[in-house]
Amino acid sequence: MAEITKDMTIGEILRINPNVAPILMEVGMHCLGCPSSQAETLEEAAMVHGMDIDELMGKVAAAL
Repeated sequence: MAEITKDMTIGEILRINPNVAPILMEVGMHCLGCPSSQAETLEEAAMVHGMDIDELMGKVAAAL
């Protein structure tokens, strides 16, 4: 399975591993299907939602 990085778009991440969706939903990223998720990196989305990207990456890694 491909590694998930903060530079990947949310759309890419979900295509690689749909099991990440519940993690993102849990932290407040509810519009996973919105158009911006196809172009916005995980790091950009974390910034928009006021989240620490390293903490979010830790949650993703721990869940996978």
